[in-house]
Amino acid sequence: MLKKTTGAALAAGSALLLSSPAWLPGRIVSLRMKLFARINGDEGLPFPQEEYGGAERFEEIYGQPAANGRSRGAALSDLFWYWLAPGADIHQEHLEAGPRYDEVSRRTLAILAGPSAGLYDAAARSTRHVLDALPADGVRSVRLRDLMMPVWAEFFYTLVFQEDCPPEARKLIVDNAEDVVNALKCTRLRHMRRRDRLTRYLLRRLDAGEVPHVLPAGLTRRQHAYYLQGTFFNTAVVQMSEAMAHLLLVLAQHPEVQERVTASGDDDRCLSHVMNETFRLFPLFGVAHRITTADIDLDGMPLIPSGSVLTFSYPDYHAAGYTDPEDFVPGRWETLTAKEAHHIPFGIAANRPCPAWRLSPIAMRAATREVLARFELDSPVSHTRSIPHRAPCLLIPRNHPADTPRRRVLRTALSVRDRAEDVGRSLTQLVLGTYMVLDARRTRPAARFFAEHDTEGRLLQREHTASGADGRYEPAVTSCPYPGRST
Repeated sequence: MLKKTTGAALAAGSALLLSSPAWLPGRIVSLRMKLFARINGDEGLPFPQEEYGGAERFEEIYGQPAANGRSRGAALSDLFWYWLAPGADIHQEHLEAGPRYDEVSRRTLAILAGPSAGLYDAAARSTRHVLDALPADGVRSVRLRDLMMPVWAEFFYTLVFQEDCPPEARKLIVDNAEDVVNALKCTRLRHMRRRDRLTRYLLRRLDAGEVPHVLPAGLTRRQHAYYLQGTFFNTAVVQMSEAMAHLLLVLAQHPEVQERVTASGDDDRCLSHVMNETFRLFPLFGVAHRITTADIDLDGMPLIPSGSVLTFSYPDYHAAGYTDPEDFVPGRWETLTAKEAHHIPFGIAANRPCPAWRLSPIAMRAATREVLARFELDSPVSHTRSIPHRAPCLLIPRNHPADTPRRRVLRTALSVRDRAEDVGRSLTQLVLGTYMVLDARRTRPAARFFAEHDTEGRLLQREHTASGADGRYEPAVTSCPYPGRST
């Protein structure tokens, strides 16, 4: 009897273990979200929601002038500042509205500007440099995000420095961007020494006068280094690599669409529809939060008090108003217009849109065509918005196609590996994500910054004034008139 019981227990345990790739990752993601919610509390008024007009009034609320606070007053800011260090206090996306944000935004747009043909050629050239290093024959298994990150490291280097990107600089940028995005995905802890290597490199280039752009006024030399690092070599490289991983993965998983895009040549229409649908299904931003700086009182809605933290969900908005929101249907964009579609891949113009809204589609079209000219893409792996597996994919040279039996074997191996890795990765994300959320709450980088600085980054002076009936002295805070004194 004991042997039968032991055998049944072993069989049940083996079955549970073997089936874990199918059920464990989802359970762990759910647990991680519950833990994060418990740790962060109930901060945030979510949108879209029916009480506030649902998706139909989402952009109206998002675009309100009073929904313009970015970092001060939200516990969520501590976590994002923690992930984006160093220099989160002058990162364009996290600056408070005001003269400093306007100046930084203006300089960023100037660096990203240029003729469409020039931007297209630069992106195509950077892609060719990376693809040239791959073997010309034989099927390769790659992670698409890893494949594309050196492309955008080189591309943005050429925009910032207006010269060819040397290998050592590209490696510094890739190492920095990988460390940032791995921390954001909770698959690795931060490595600040790795990020500091890029900071020191940028400081040397600034000291040598080798940045041929007018940089934001009112910032110190170190803040200029952090500005370049955060805007171009963190956010730009990471977001473009993620966007290309999503785009190439949907092409790999929809061969008929891939062939249409390949056959369309330089015709932008087909590829633009595919990009629109990719951005709709897999928006790069999950939730954007804003802090209200005044009451928002709109007809037919409850009052939104000043100081509220508003959380705008891009996936929920992009799914609203479609009869089949979970399906990948590029053809829907043949009749949809930007005005009627619930689709804001680069944010909205009224509330700090992505500064690369013009450049990104141009550069992505160039990179996609360079990849498809050389390789057929194939991948059976899962595809989620957060894409923590970095998009495993087979690259099949078009001049050396793989036969069907071999392709099946390679696809099966890729799928099995991805499902197995998903279990360990989910556990890693649970542990490391919980640690980083707790560490951000302990160190409170955003809250501590605003305890010592005003919204323009000026150091606050503390004076002593008498207060209270007992005659004790308490500190009073006034603004220091000298920008940049914090460094």
